[in-house]
Amino acid sequence: MQQQHEARPRARSAFSAAFLSLLFPGLGHAYAGAWYRAVAFAATPFLLLALFAGAALSYKIEILGVALQPPVLVGILVANVVAYVYRIVAAVDSYRVVRYLNRVADGGAGRLGPARASLAPISLAGLLAVILVMGGAHAAVAYYDLQALTAVEGIFNPSDTGGSGGGASPAPGTPDASVGTASREPSLPPASGGAAAAPSPVPWEGGRLNVLLIGTDKRPNEGTWNTDTLIVASIDPASRQVAMFSLPRDTVGVPLPPIPARSVFGATWDRKINALFGQARARPDLFPGGGYEGLKDTLGYLYGIPINYFVEVDFSGFKTVVEALGGVTVNVQVPVVDDYYPGDAGTLRVYIPTGVQHMSGSQALVYARSRHGSNDFDRASRQQRVILSLRQQADFTTLIQRLPDLVQSTSKAVKTDYPIAKLPQLIELASRIDIGNVRSFVFSPPYYGFEGYPGGIYTLSPNVPRIRAAVASAFNFDPRVEAQRQAVAQEGAQVWVLNGTGGTGTAAAVAGYLDFRGVAASAPTQRPPAGAVPADTIIRVYNGAETKLPLTMALLEQAFGVQALPVTDPAVRVGVIVTTGRKTPTLEAPVIP
Repeated sequence: MQQQHEARPRARSAFSAAFLSLLFPGLGHAYAGAWYRAVAFAATPFLLLALFAGAALSYKIEILGVALQPPVLVGILVANVVAYVYRIVAAVDSYRVVRYLNRVADGGAGRLGPARASLAPISLAGLLAVILVMGGAHAAVAYYDLQALTAVEGIFNPSDTGGSGGGASPAPGTPDASVGTASREPSLPPASGGAAAAPSPVPWEGGRLNVLLIGTDKRPNEGTWNTDTLIVASIDPASRQVAMFSLPRDTVGVPLPPIPARSVFGATWDRKINALFGQARARPDLFPGGGYEGLKDTLGYLYGIPINYFVEVDFSGFKTVVEALGGVTVNVQVPVVDDYYPGDAGTLRVYIPTGVQHMSGSQALVYARSRHGSNDFDRASRQQRVILSLRQQADFTTLIQRLPDLVQSTSKAVKTDYPIAKLPQLIELASRIDIGNVRSFVFSPPYYGFEGYPGGIYTLSPNVPRIRAAVASAFNFDPRVEAQRQAVAQEGAQVWVLNGTGGTGTAAAVAGYLDFRGVAASAPTQRPPAGAVPADTIIRVYNGAETKLPLTMALLEQAFGVQALPVTDPAVRVGVIVTTGRKTPTLEAPVIP
C-alpha cells in the first residue's frame, strides 16, 4: 500500500517579507516565522519611537524648540542615514531568510546543507524597488532637515546687528522722503573709521521678556528700508500676561540714549522713527551695534525697559508666512476702506467689511498695512490683532502639518538675534501665555503725544513721561480702561473746558482728566458767558458734532452726570464746550511719575 505524503507547506514570498520590513523592521521576519530575528530587528526602532512619543506627549509644542537646535538637526541627519542602512539590512535579511526557509521546506537540504539558490530576477527587482522606495522617503527627510538647518542658521543670527554692508540704506547726510520734519537733516561728520563698541545685550534670564517686533518695508529699487511697524511685546512669566506697545511710524522727537549719535542729532531723534534704522545701519560709529541695536536701545530708552531681542519680518515675507500657516482668521472690528493702497501696478481700492474674516497672506498684509482710509493708530491696532490671531491659531498640530512650508517661508522672511539655544524655553513660555488677557497700547494722541504739521508734514511728538508710566504699569491696570481711552481718542473730539465758578485751576484739572480718558481737551483762558454761576456742569455740543462723537459724548455725560445740550452756532470751531459749575465733581488725572 502506497504511503500518503503530507501536504507541502506553501512557500512564502521573499518580496512580501522585504516589503513588510519597509513598513517596520522585524515585520518581514515575523511573516517568515523567524521570531527571534523579528524581535531583534524591531526592538531598537520600537524603543526609540516609544521614547519620542512619550516626549511629544509630555512636552508637546516645546519639543519643536529642541528639534530645531542645530546639533539636533545634524543628529537627525546622521540618524536618518543610519536608519536607512538599518532598514536596508532588515529588508535584505528578511528576504534571504524567506528564500532560505523556502529551499529547506522544498527538500533542497542535503548532507552539505541547502542547495545554492537560483537567481530570481523578478524577486531581486522587487527587493531593489523596496530599497529605492525607502531611499526616497529618507531622501525627503534629509532634504527637509537640511532646509530646516539652513533656515535656523539664517533666522537665528545674533551676529547680524543690522550694520552697514549692502542693502538699501541711505547714504550718510542724504535726505530721504521719510524725514518728515520741518528742519533739514544736520550735516553729518564723516565716519570715524569703524563701528563704536556695541552695548552689551541684556540676556533673558527668565524674568520679564521684551522683544521688538519689526515690520520692514524694503524697496531696494528706491533705496529705502523703513521700519514701518515697531511693536514691543512684553511678556510677564509670573502673571502669564502679554503687553504690546506700538509706536506710530510718524513719531518724531524720541529721546536718544547716551550714545555717540547725541553729539550729532542732539538729545532727541527729530526725524520720523521709521527712518532711524537706516541711519543706524549706515553709521554704526554713531549708533553702536548697528541698525537693530540702535532701534532696541532707542525704544528701550523711550519705554524705560531693556529690550532683550528683536524679530524682523519684511512685508513681502509676511505674506508667505501667513500662507504657510494656511491663512489667518481675524475679527475685523472696524471696516477698512482705502482708495489709495499701493499695489504692484499702481494704487488699488481696498474694502474689508466687519466681521470674522479668513484672510490669505496678501489679504492679511493689506489689512495690516492699509492706512489712507483711517490713520496710523488704527493700523497699529490692526497689526497687533493680526499677530495675536496668528498666535492663537498656531497650535501644535498646525505647526507639525505645515512645518516644511513654514521652514521655507520663514528662512527668507524672518530674522532674529534670539539665541537658538533658548528656543525651547521661549516656546514653553509662549504655550503658557493667556492670549485672552493681552494688554494693548498704541501710543497715539492726545494722551500719549501731540500732533503737528511742521513744514506741512504730519508728525507726532511723544509724551515721554506718560509713555514710560504706561509701560511700567502695563501689568497693573484694567485693560478695559485703555481700550476705552484709545477708542475715544480715535473720534478726535476737540473739547474746551471753561471755568464757570471762578475757582483757580478747576478747568485745567478737568481738562487734564478728560485728556487722561482720551479726549483732546484744553482749558482756554476765556470766560463763559456772563451770568449766575451754574449749579451743574453744562455740556454744549455744537453743530451736530454729537453724531460723530458717540463715545466722547457718552464719556462726558457719565463723568459729569448731566445731559449734553445740542447748539447750532457756526462761529464756534470746537465740537464741545464744557462749563464747570458748583456741583462739578472733582476730576483729576493720575499723577505721572
